[in-house]
Amino acid sequence: MVLSVLSKTTLLLIASNVFMTFAWYGHLRSLNHKAWYIAALISWGIALFEYLLQVPANRIGHTAYNVAQLKILQEVITLSVFVPFSVWFLREPIRLDYLWAALCMCGAVYFVFRTELHAIILSTRH
Repeated sequence: MVLSVLSKTTLLLIASNVFMTFAWYGHLRSLNHKAWYIAALISWGIALFEYLLQVPANRIGHTAYNVAQLKILQEVITLSVFVPFSVWFLREPIRLDYLWAALCMCGAVYFVFRTELHAIILSTRH
């Protein structure tokens, strides 16, 4: 099975974001009784795995997409990973603000990918 550049990039960024989210926020629940520098060192160790996935993801993605497109893709994935994490792991209440943020992200996706989207639409009309 051969994956497209978008599929490879997206899968690597999803995995990267899981590590990133745990590195940035996991200590709030699981290490809140430890000194901040212990949490920082553990978070740094987790973040290493994020970078081991994120760097190849961006290198693969940059073969087909510009940096703005990669950044918006990253932000959409970040929100998609963060919301379930904050609800299930941190036990934060889900908020309507998450929906509004997601809608703003949809607009961002449209604007940075509109040339590609228009090309797809035009190719299906012929």
